[in-house]
Formats: sequence, C-alpha cells, structure tokens
Amino acid sequence: MRKCLIIIFLLSSLPLWSQADKKAVRKGNREFRKEHFAEADIEYRRALNADTSSVKAAYNLANALYREQSFDEAGKYIQQASRHIGSLSDEKKQVDMAHKVSFNAGDIALQKKDYKSAVEAFIQALVANPDDMDAKENYLYAKKMLENQQQGGGGGDQDQNQEQNQDQSQDQDQQNQDQNQDQDKQDQQQDQQNQDQNQNQNQNQDQQDQGKQGISPQQAQQMLQAIQAKEKETQDKVKKEKAAALSSRQKEKNW
Repeated sequence: MRKCLIIIFLLSSLPLWSQADKKAVRKGNREFRKEHFAEADIEYRRALNADTSSVKAAYNLANALYREQSFDEAGKYIQQASRHIGSLSDEKKQVDMAHKVSFNAGDIALQKKDYKSAVEAFIQALVANPDDMDAKENYLYAKKMLENQQQGGGGGDQDQNQEQNQDQSQDQDQQNQDQNQDQDKQDQQQDQQNQDQNQNQNQNQDQQDQGKQGISPQQAQQMLQAIQAKEKETQDKVKKEKAAALSSRQKEKNW
C-alpha cells in the first residue's frame, strides 16, 4: 500500500543565508502548515530568487506544487534540489537529503503515471536509506504498476489506492509540519540572540566613546554636589567632636 509524499524537509545546518531568505522560507512554512499552498509557493520562490542553490527552498517549493497538483513543475524543482545536494555541509546531510529527494521524486512520478521513473527513484531512495519501509512499499507498488502497464493492463486502480492512503499520509504530514515549526523557533531564537549580541556591542561601544570624550556637564555637577555633601558631613562631625570635648573639660573644671 503506497505511502504519500514526505512533505517538508528541515535542515538544521545550511550555508548561511541572508535574513530575508530565511524569513521567506519560514513564512512559506507557516502558510504550508495552514494549507495555504499558493501563498507558500510564493514565499519559497522569493527565497529561491535570492539563492538559486538553496536546497531547502527548492525542496519545499516542490512539495507545495505537489499539493497544488502541479506535478510537472513539482518534478522540476525536486530535480533542482537534487542538483545542489553536494553543497550541503557534510556527507550525512547529503545522504539524508538524497533519500528524501528520491522518495518525493518517485511519488511525483507515480502521480504522473510514469512508473518506470518511479521505480528508479524509489530504488535510489532505498540505496540512501535501506530501512525505509515506505520506500520499499512504494517501490513494490510502482514495480507492479509498471508490469501491468507493460502488459497492457494500465494503471487504472492507482487513483483509488491513492484515495485510500490519503488518511494514512496525514500523520506523516503532521510530523513533518511539527518539525518545520521547531525549526522556525530555532531560527527565531538565533535571530534574537544575534540582535541581543549586536545591541550589547553597541552599548559597549557607546560606553567606550563616552570614556574617550570625558564626563558630561551633568555628570560633573553630580560629582561636585556629592563632594560638597561629603565635606559638609565631615565638618559637622568635627564640630560635634569639638563640642563634646569642650563639654567634657567643663565638667572636669566644675567637678
């Protein structure tokens, strides 16, 4: 029984993007979770316009197009994501992304009834992740449909099977969307940390600049008042001590 598309790929570490690119992808993810796929499509394209080599934006755009049932264009962007897998930071991320891209490429091919391409794609997904049971089931399904097609039997039962499995795909969609939300929070926290760090640096610089320029007239006045108050306090103390000594001497004389 065929499982559906792996919806959103979230990568914890990618080459550094500009803030605008990351915000566009995060906004697209929020729209995707609300099933506003056309709006998500726009945001992912905005990110890709800024960085055509972005694996994340191309992959997510393909997923949005898939949900819009624009399967030909979805296939175009899943291939674009595939071409830039080598730009990821380490081999583990590359293998993981190769698995996800191949899986979704196979699912797109199934929607187009291109069973030969689907079989090849699911084989590649299994090469990257041999333990993926969904990829194994999809491979067997695509292989069976290809055999039927070659024998002239067609693939007329595909739509029915897809409808039966739609509910099963919802749990997987939700899991991927939750991961998407977690990544958004991490990105926002990182942005806030960067802002706080910049603010602290600016404050330190201001303090350094003030030290170089000397104290302000207001600060000088406050310091003068403090010194005067201290002097008055000292004078009052001295007067009290003198008065006490005089009183003591007077008692001794009277005694």
